[in-house]
Amino acid sequence: MTGGIERVAMISMHTSPVSRPGTGDAGGMNVAILSVAAELAIRDVQVDLITRAIGSPAVTPLLPGVTLHELPAGAPGPIPKDRLAEIADEFGEAVAGLSRATRFDLIHAHYWLSGIATLPVAIELGLPFVQSFHTLAAMKNTARADEEEPVIRLRSETFLAGQADAIVAASSAEATALIDDVGAPADRTWIIPPGVDLGLFSPRPELERLALRRALGLELDRPLVVLAARVQPLKGHELAVRAIGELHALRGWAPLLVIAGEVTPGDSGFADQLRQLAGELGVASDVRFVGALDRDVLAELLAAAAVTIVPSYSETFGLVALESAASGTPVIGYRSGGLAESIADGVSGVLLDTRDPREWANQLALLIDDDHRGRLAATARAHAERFTWGAAATSLLGVYAGAKR
Repeated sequence: MTGGIERVAMISMHTSPVSRPGTGDAGGMNVAILSVAAELAIRDVQVDLITRAIGSPAVTPLLPGVTLHELPAGAPGPIPKDRLAEIADEFGEAVAGLSRATRFDLIHAHYWLSGIATLPVAIELGLPFVQSFHTLAAMKNTARADEEEPVIRLRSETFLAGQADAIVAASSAEATALIDDVGAPADRTWIIPPGVDLGLFSPRPELERLALRRALGLELDRPLVVLAARVQPLKGHELAVRAIGELHALRGWAPLLVIAGEVTPGDSGFADQLRQLAGELGVASDVRFVGALDRDVLAELLAAAAVTIVPSYSETFGLVALESAASGTPVIGYRSGGLAESIADGVSGVLLDTRDPREWANQLALLIDDDHRGRLAATARAHAERFTWGAAATSLLGVYAGAKR
């Protein structure tokens, strides 16, 4: 049952759904869009994924029932994210042209830039409009008072929340922020947690784990601590490096911290600061940057890790924490935003209320211990099994049907 929904336009203006997570502006949102689109297609809903073309415009079938449209807007080539709002109208006009020819049942915008570009299209064509924000300026500003989001984003998110027929949040923390800080109507705000690919992210035999270490040039006899996130201040990499430094100072040894993800455009200075910090703390050889990894390699890395660390200041959910749990690898995370829902404290890992590096170092030491980690590994997997993309797609169809009425 699709509730009369046969064809949906999913808009991701600033990053293509097929971009590799961990590169550029691609992350959990890209994974979520592509994964739920595939599940909707299985349920006989045709999904058109629409993004801004970086090169030549193109139409690419991705899966049965899922097609990628790259539409021209602005000058060819990459445009900094903080300037994309300037071409939102142009992108919206391109989407409107496609919509007139295709006759969508509904527009679902992902991220605020997609919303401001295509809400006018939905209004003009009389189409239901659903908004997912994925990150919120209000949540980021609360988490890090030293870096404020642009006023245009704050105002746009408030406007979109008031105009959308339905708003989809990934966690109760995001829903609360939407209602309390952004002014979203509670009766139009829905919580749909993301899922996890339980086949791809799963525990691996020891031989596979050793083979991956060799392939990535990582020592075979050291515990791995993995931080999988784009390299930017909001993700809290500095805390992870300081915790490794504390562990080395306290115990005379440290696990290998593997950072998987590229530097977000504009944050190259932050990456340099991390390397300098590691050198100052005497752990430069204990911190490895391996760049963005293909999904299958990331799954192997998480399964090979002793612990996954998520020190982000703010996450609307925290998909990596769920993927780690599915891999049988416990997670240590900062109790903020949606991480309190993606990490089950004492079941899939540990949530800390402090950003004191020594406390994180002590907890890392405990989690690296084989007995303690072994107890959490089995329960972590069970926690992850509660979240599937199929369930997310089914819930989303319910939201779509309600928005169409």
